Amino acid sequence: MKIKIKLYIDKETSTIEVEKGTALKQVLKERNPSIFNKFAGVVKDGNFMDFHSPINESGEFQLIPYNDKMSYSAYWHTTSHIMAQAIKRLYKVNLAIGPSIEEGFYYDMEKETPFSEEDLKKISEEMKKIIKSDLPIEYKEIKKKEAKKLFSDNKFKLELIDGIEDDFVSIYSQGEFTDLCRGPHLYSTGKVKDFKLLSVSGSYWRGDEKRESLQRIYGISYPDKKMLKDYIYRYEEAKKRDHRKLGKQLDLFNIYDEIGAGLVLWHPNGAIIREEMETFWKKEHLNRDYKIVRTPHIAKADLWKTSGHFDYYLENMYTFERDGEEYVVKPMNCPYHILIYKKQTRSYRDLPIKYAELGTVYRYERSGTLHGMLRVRGFTQDDAHIFCSEDQIEKEIGEVFDFAMEMIKTFGYKDFEIHLSVRDPRHKEKYAGSDREWEKAESALVSTLENRKIIYKRDEGEAVFYGPKIDIKIKDALGRSWQGPTIQFDFNIPHRFNATYIGEDGKEHMVYMVHRALFGSFERFVGGLIEHYNGNFPTWLAPTQVILLPITNEQIDFSKQVLKTLKDNDIRVTLDERNEKLSKKIRDAETKKIPYMFIIGNKEIESKKVSVRNHKDGDIGSFSIEDILSKIKEEIKKRR
Repeated sequence: MKIKIKLYIDKETSTIEVEKGTALKQVLKERNPSIFNKFAGVVKDGNFMDFHSPINESGEFQLIPYNDKMSYSAYWHTTSHIMAQAIKRLYKVNLAIGPSIEEGFYYDMEKETPFSEEDLKKISEEMKKIIKSDLPIEYKEIKKKEAKKLFSDNKFKLELIDGIEDDFVSIYSQGEFTDLCRGPHLYSTGKVKDFKLLSVSGSYWRGDEKRESLQRIYGISYPDKKMLKDYIYRYEEAKKRDHRKLGKQLDLFNIYDEIGAGLVLWHPNGAIIREEMETFWKKEHLNRDYKIVRTPHIAKADLWKTSGHFDYYLENMYTFERDGEEYVVKPMNCPYHILIYKKQTRSYRDLPIKYAELGTVYRYERSGTLHGMLRVRGFTQDDAHIFCSEDQIEKEIGEVFDFAMEMIKTFGYKDFEIHLSVRDPRHKEKYAGSDREWEKAESALVSTLENRKIIYKRDEGEAVFYGPKIDIKIKDALGRSWQGPTIQFDFNIPHRFNATYIGEDGKEHMVYMVHRALFGSFERFVGGLIEHYNGNFPTWLAPTQVILLPITNEQIDFSKQVLKTLKDNDIRVTLDERNEKLSKKIRDAETKKIPYMFIIGNKEIESKKVSVRNHKDGDIGSFSIEDILSKIKEEIKKRR
C-alpha cells in the first residue's frame, strides 16, 4: 500500500510516495545519503522520530538537525548503547536499562565488582573505537517469544518483556550488540561526536531496595566540543551547588538513619528559611481571600476509599490498623478540605471558597529514587483548594496561574517552562471521570495558557488520576529545570463526596475544585533554592543576616551594643567573640555565606561607625549604624 508524505528539509518541501511500513532512512538514502550527516531524525505531529521508524501513515515530516534539542534524546540514547556495547566487550555484566534522561544518559547493570575511575577510562577508549567504526544501527520488531530466546540469559530483559502488553517488541542492533529498546536512535554510531562518562553510583532494579543492587554509569554527549565543554562547566558547578553538600556546610538540614530514609530534619538555620517562606506565604494568601485551615496527619481508611486514593494510589500510601479500624497516614490534603467545605449548605453567593494549608503529607517512595530534599517520603505541601461554580473555573485558574508566577519570581526565578499534563488517551481506564469531564477540564487549562499567550508543552499520560494539570518548571541559575507550582483541575473528588452548592435557580449543583500548590513542597523547593543561590541566600531569607566581627576583645562591649540595636530591629545577627585573627573570622563568615559582616575596631568605636563587608561584593565602606540598618531593612522589605 502506497502513502504520501510531505518532507520538509530546511525551507524546501518535497511530497514523496512510499510503501507503507518503509523506514524513513530507506527513502532518504535513495534521495540523498548526505542527509544523515546533518540531520538526526524528524518531527511528526510534535513528536521526534528516528530514521529507523517505519512510516505507517501519511503526514508532514520536518528534518531535525543534530544541534536541535529535540534530537538530544536520540543522541543520548545512542551513546548509552555505545557505552553498553563497550562494557560488554570489556567486562562480564548483566545489562538492565539504559535510557536517555533530562540531560545525558545512564546504564544500569549488575557486576560483581565496582567500576573504578580506571574502568571508566577503558570504557571511554572502547567507545571511541565503536564510534570510529561507524556501525550502522538497525531497528526490528520481533515476537515476544523470539525476544525471550534472544535475551534468555538476561533476567532483567526477560522481566521487561513480560511487562510489555503488545505481542511484538522492538530491538535495536549495532554490530554484535542488540538491546531491547523503543528508541529513538541516530542513524549510526559514528554520528556521536563528543562524549564524557561522568560518574558511577549505586542503584536498585526498578528503584526497589528489595531488588537487585546495580551499578549505574552516567554520561553526556553532544554534537560538538563547545557544547560538551559548556555542559561540563555546568556539571562541575552543579556538583559545587549540590544541596546535600551545602545543607551540611550551612547546617540547614539532615536525614538521619535513626529516623528513616526520606524524612528530613530541619536544623535551626534551615527552619529560619522555612519560617520566612511560611510567613510570606500566609500573608500573600490572606491578601487573596484564602482561609487558612489545619488538618490531622491520619484518617480512617474509609475517607481514602471515598476519595478514590485507595483505588488509584494505594501503593504510595502508609496504612496501619488500630482498635480494629484501618487508618491511613495522609498522602494528600484534599479530602479533609472537602469535608470542611461540606460542613454546611453552600450557596452560589458563597463561591469561590478557598482553603489553604501548609499540610505535611507522607508518601512511599522507593529508596532508590530518594534524593536529599528533592525526593522524600515526608514533606509539607503549600496546598490549597478552590471550590467554585462552572462559570468561575477559568477566572480562578487564571488567578492561580498569575499568583504562582508572582511567587516564583519573588524567589529569584526568571525563566520557566510550562507543561500541560493530560491523560493517556490509550489507557483511559487508569483515570477517573468521563470523557466529557476530561475534555472540559483540559479546555479550561488550555484557555488559561492561550489567553496569556503562554507557550506550553502537552504531556500525554502525565495527568494525575483525578484530573489534568498545569506544571510550571522553573529554571535555576545554571539553566536546570525544577518542578515548581502545579495547578490541577479536579472534577472527580467533589463527585465522590457529593460536594454541592445551591445555584441561582434554587437547585443543587456539583461544585468544581481547583487543586494547587505554589512551592509544590517546602522540602523540594528549598532544596532547589539552595542550588539556585549556591547557598548565597538573599538577605531576607538568610538564616544569619549580619555577623559582628570585633578585631580584638577590646571591642566586645561596643559590639554587644550594636548587637542589641540590630536585634531590636528584627535583624538576625550574631557576634563572633572568638579570640581569633580577623582574617580567620572573615573566612569563616564567608564559608557560612552570611550576607553582611560588620568589622569593628577602635577606629569604628571612635567614629561610631562600622566597616561593612558584603558577602557578594566584598568591602563596601564605612557606615553609621542607622544608615546600614536602613539599607538592610530596605533589602528585606523588597525581598532581596
